[in-house]
Amino acid sequence: QTEPFALIMLDVDYFKNYNDHYGHQAGDACLAKVAGVMKRSVRTPADLVARYGGEEFVVVLPSSSLNEAALVAERIQTNLRETAMPHAASAVSETVTVSMGITLSTAGDTVTGIIARADEALYRAKQQGRNRWVK
Repeated sequence: QTEPFALIMLDVDYFKNYNDHYGHQAGDACLAKVAGVMKRSVRTPADLVARYGGEEFVVVLPSSSLNEAALVAERIQTNLRETAMPHAASAVSETVTVSMGITLSTAGDTVTGIIARADEALYRAKQQGRNRWVK
């Protein structure tokens, strides 16, 4: 029997604008800093942070509840806010922010299904104004 896990899908808000404003090298450095913030924000070494593509990342939290995943998402936002990376081209903040979608695996899930649910929650976070998480 497999343990349930939580999945957080994360997208850097207005990253295309960031690249256009600061350049691609600065964009790469921004993504590296965001990844570092995420790694500092997880619970244990078993938690996995990975780049999913472009400006998207995923966090896999083994044996996690939705509430525990929400606490990780809160830590990511707090730590990112404290990092205070300037983002003059953002429509939501003067610093780099992220939107996140959170879901929990259930029995019989496929990887595709879990990712689709997290992506749907991420889309809702963006629709609600970005710089937030939705589960």
